[in-house]
Amino acid sequence: MALLEVKHLTKRWPTGRLALDDVSFEVREGEILGLLGHNGAGKSTIMGVTLGMVRPDAGEVRIGGRSVQKNRDSALQQIGAIYEAAVFYEYLSGWQNLRVLCSLSGWWDEAEVKRVVQMVNLNRAIQQKTATYSHGMRQRLALAQAMLPQPKILLLDEPTDGLDPEGIREFRELILHLRKHHGMTIMLNSHLLGEVEQMCDRCVILKDGKKVFEGSVPSQEKSRRIYQLDTSDIGLAREVLDRCGATMDKHGIVEVPLNMEPHELVAALVNGKVQVNTWQPHRRTLEELYMGLSSKS
Repeated sequence: MALLEVKHLTKRWPTGRLALDDVSFEVREGEILGLLGHNGAGKSTIMGVTLGMVRPDAGEVRIGGRSVQKNRDSALQQIGAIYEAAVFYEYLSGWQNLRVLCSLSGWWDEAEVKRVVQMVNLNRAIQQKTATYSHGMRQRLALAQAMLPQPKILLLDEPTDGLDPEGIREFRELILHLRKHHGMTIMLNSHLLGEVEQMCDRCVILKDGKKVFEGSVPSQEKSRRIYQLDTSDIGLAREVLDRCGATMDKHGIVEVPLNMEPHELVAALVNGKVQVNTWQPHRRTLEELYMGLSSKS
């Protein structure tokens, strides 16, 4: 079931630049989806449209079946977000900041706030002034704010930006904990490919406002059979692979077709007089996928 649906979004800025070009995808219940792309690809624009802060020229975003563009207040009741840099009252404690921010929506449940504060591991610091908080603590406080009151989906805009390696790992573990133990659905925008690969089930890749990929993060793929071929007979190998319906990129990465077993493909290469130096399973990375798509015109 899709909790968030992006439907045919198109947006052109007053300068004439096309920010989004008929972009559609969905975020399914209980999954973590990563939104990837170069600077200016349209990631932040999609975040802004989803939060009702940017009006699209065409298309809409639906959250839990409710249109953000047609019924903004009702739709946004189902979403929590960390969007851009989190700002807090420095002279107030973390607890007091949460109370003030929650009061803006007329909601406060002390027991629920305590539960969320414990979930984001801020128990010890919640009564301290936020002026004393590290960047990682501020991110956890922002996450606590986003989770109140009990949204169906979290929207995270560059959640690990500015964190040191230890803080990035801590935040990643927290996000995975929220999904595993609390069933949270999450869409995040990040430029850290390694983090997306470790956190996300699926990803959407944007280029110049267009969606160029939507699918499983490579580390989550189960069905694709990818092998690394090392041979000095590249041209001959490519001819044999083409006849077998297999594909090979310039790095010797081969995808075995569904109608063949890997050993049968090796036999075809040998029978075709190709010198096979090595043939071993290859785990495709998100970086390979991203760079391959980004390099295409």
